[in-house]
Amino acid sequence: MLKFSNCFIKMVHPGLYINYSPGKGRGIFTSTDIPADTMLETAPVVVMTAAERVLLDQTILHNYIFEWMPDGQDMCCMALGYIAVYNHSYTANCEYFMDYENWVISIKTVRAVEPGEELTINYNGDWDNRDKVWFDAR
Repeated sequence: MLKFSNCFIKMVHPGLYINYSPGKGRGIFTSTDIPADTMLETAPVVVMTAAERVLLDQTILHNYIFEWMPDGQDMCCMALGYIAVYNHSYTANCEYFMDYENWVISIKTVRAVEPGEELTINYNGDWDNRDKVWFDAR
Protein backbone atom coordinates (compact mmCIF):
# COMPACT_ATOMS: atom_id res chain seq x y z
CA MET A 1 0.00 0.00 0.00
CA LEU A 2 1.09 3.53 -0.74
CA LYS A 3 0.33 6.38 1.64
CA PHE A 4 -0.21 9.64 -0.21
CA SER A 5 -1.87 12.81 1.10
CA ASN A 6 -3.40 11.05 4.11
CA CYS A 7 -4.93 8.20 2.11
CA PHE A 8 -3.91 4.59 1.55
CA ILE A 9 -3.88 3.37 -2.03
CA LYS A 10 -4.04 -0.27 -3.18
CA MET A 11 -1.87 -0.35 -6.26
CA VAL A 12 -2.88 -3.31 -8.51
CA HIS A 13 -5.32 -6.22 -8.13
CA PRO A 14 -3.29 -9.47 -8.00
CA GLY A 15 -5.20 -11.20 -10.86
CA LEU A 16 -4.39 -8.61 -13.56
CA TYR A 17 -2.03 -9.26 -16.44
CA ILE A 18 -1.23 -7.80 -19.86
CA ASN A 19 -1.95 -9.89 -22.95
CA TYR A 20 -2.73 -9.48 -26.65
CA SER A 21 -6.24 -8.21 -27.44
CA PRO A 22 -7.30 -9.04 -31.03
CA GLY A 23 -7.58 -5.90 -33.13
CA LYS A 24 -6.45 -3.67 -30.26
CA GLY A 25 -2.89 -4.66 -29.35
CA ARG A 26 -2.11 -4.98 -25.67
CA GLY A 27 -4.89 -5.10 -23.11
CA ILE A 28 -5.54 -5.86 -19.45
CA PHE A 29 -6.99 -9.26 -18.52
CA THR A 30 -7.76 -11.15 -15.32
CA SER A 31 -6.74 -14.61 -14.21
CA THR A 32 -9.33 -14.64 -11.41
CA ASP A 33 -13.04 -14.03 -10.88
CA ILE A 34 -13.55 -10.39 -9.92
CA PRO A 35 -16.85 -9.25 -8.37
CA ALA A 36 -18.65 -6.06 -9.40
CA ASP A 37 -17.52 -2.89 -7.62
CA THR A 38 -13.98 -4.18 -7.06
CA MET A 39 -11.19 -1.61 -7.07
CA LEU A 40 -8.60 -2.98 -9.51
CA GLU A 41 -5.89 -0.39 -9.60
CA THR A 42 -4.92 3.04 -8.40
CA ALA A 43 -2.00 4.67 -10.15
CA PRO A 44 -0.23 8.03 -9.98
CA VAL A 45 -0.43 10.39 -12.92
CA VAL A 46 1.99 12.79 -14.55
CA VAL A 47 0.06 16.03 -15.13
CA MET A 48 0.83 18.26 -18.11
CA THR A 49 -0.29 21.71 -19.20
CA ALA A 50 -2.43 22.61 -22.22
CA ALA A 51 0.73 23.80 -24.01
CA GLU A 52 2.42 20.45 -23.38
CA ARG A 53 -0.74 18.71 -24.62
CA VAL A 54 -0.29 20.37 -28.02
CA LEU A 55 3.12 18.72 -28.30
CA LEU A 56 1.85 15.35 -27.01
CA ASP A 57 -0.92 15.36 -29.60
CA GLN A 58 1.80 15.19 -32.27
CA THR A 59 3.10 11.89 -30.87
CA ILE A 60 1.88 8.35 -30.24
CA LEU A 61 1.32 9.37 -26.60
CA HIS A 62 -1.84 11.15 -27.80
CA ASN A 63 -3.54 7.74 -27.62
CA TYR A 64 -2.57 7.19 -23.98
CA ILE A 65 -3.33 10.45 -22.20
CA PHE A 66 -6.43 11.44 -20.23
CA GLU A 67 -8.12 14.82 -19.94
CA TRP A 68 -7.25 16.26 -16.50
CA MET A 69 -9.45 19.20 -15.61
CA PRO A 70 -9.49 20.04 -11.89
CA ASP A 71 -11.55 23.18 -11.29
CA GLY A 72 -12.03 23.52 -15.07
CA GLN A 73 -8.29 23.79 -15.78
CA ASP A 74 -7.37 22.56 -19.26
CA MET A 75 -4.66 19.95 -18.64
CA CYS A 76 -3.97 16.32 -19.43
CA CYS A 77 -2.21 13.47 -17.70
CA MET A 78 -0.39 10.24 -18.38
CA ALA A 79 -1.38 7.51 -15.97
CA LEU A 80 1.32 5.16 -14.76
CA GLY A 81 0.81 1.51 -13.88
CA TYR A 82 -1.49 -0.51 -16.17
CA ILE A 83 -4.05 2.27 -16.59
CA ALA A 84 -2.85 3.44 -20.01
CA VAL A 85 -3.18 -0.14 -21.32
CA TYR A 86 -6.93 -0.61 -20.64
CA ASN A 87 -8.71 -0.68 -23.99
CA HIS A 88 -11.89 1.18 -24.88
CA SER A 89 -15.32 -0.43 -25.08
CA TYR A 90 -18.80 1.04 -25.36
CA THR A 91 -19.86 -1.88 -23.16
CA ALA A 92 -17.02 -1.47 -20.66
CA ASN A 93 -16.84 -3.72 -17.62
CA CYS A 94 -14.85 -1.13 -15.65
CA GLU A 95 -14.88 2.59 -15.05
CA TYR A 96 -12.20 5.05 -14.04
CA PHE A 97 -12.14 7.79 -11.43
CA MET A 98 -9.84 10.79 -11.22
CA ASP A 99 -8.66 11.99 -7.83
CA TYR A 100 -7.40 15.51 -8.48
CA GLU A 101 -6.28 16.08 -4.89
CA ASN A 102 -4.01 13.03 -4.79
CA TRP A 103 -3.05 13.00 -8.50
CA VAL A 104 -4.18 9.41 -9.11
CA ILE A 105 -6.60 7.52 -11.36
CA SER A 106 -8.43 4.43 -10.12
CA ILE A 107 -10.17 1.64 -12.04
CA LYS A 108 -13.19 -0.23 -10.62
CA THR A 109 -15.35 -3.00 -12.10
CA VAL A 110 -18.98 -2.17 -12.92
CA ARG A 111 -19.99 -5.83 -13.17
CA ALA A 112 -18.53 -9.25 -12.34
CA VAL A 113 -15.63 -10.26 -14.59
CA GLU A 114 -14.56 -13.84 -15.37
CA PRO A 115 -11.03 -15.30 -15.68
CA GLY A 116 -9.55 -14.66 -19.13
CA GLU A 117 -11.89 -11.73 -19.80
CA GLU A 118 -10.43 -8.44 -20.97
CA LEU A 119 -10.99 -5.50 -18.66
CA THR A 120 -12.10 -2.38 -20.54
CA ILE A 121 -13.01 1.23 -19.85
CA ASN A 122 -15.03 3.72 -21.86
CA TYR A 123 -12.69 6.46 -23.02
CA ASN A 124 -15.56 8.96 -22.89
CA GLY A 125 -15.35 8.97 -19.09
CA ASP A 126 -18.65 7.35 -18.13
CA TRP A 127 -18.63 3.56 -18.53
CA ASP A 128 -21.93 3.57 -20.48
CA ASN A 129 -21.36 6.68 -22.65
CA ARG A 130 -22.06 5.87 -26.32
CA ASP A 131 -20.59 9.07 -27.84
CA LYS A 132 -18.20 8.38 -30.70
CA VAL A 133 -14.53 8.35 -29.69
CA TRP A 134 -11.74 9.88 -31.81
CA PHE A 135 -10.77 6.56 -33.42
CA ASP A 136 -12.65 3.70 -35.09
CA ALA A 137 -13.78 1.74 -32.02
CA ARG A 138 -14.72 -1.90 -32.45
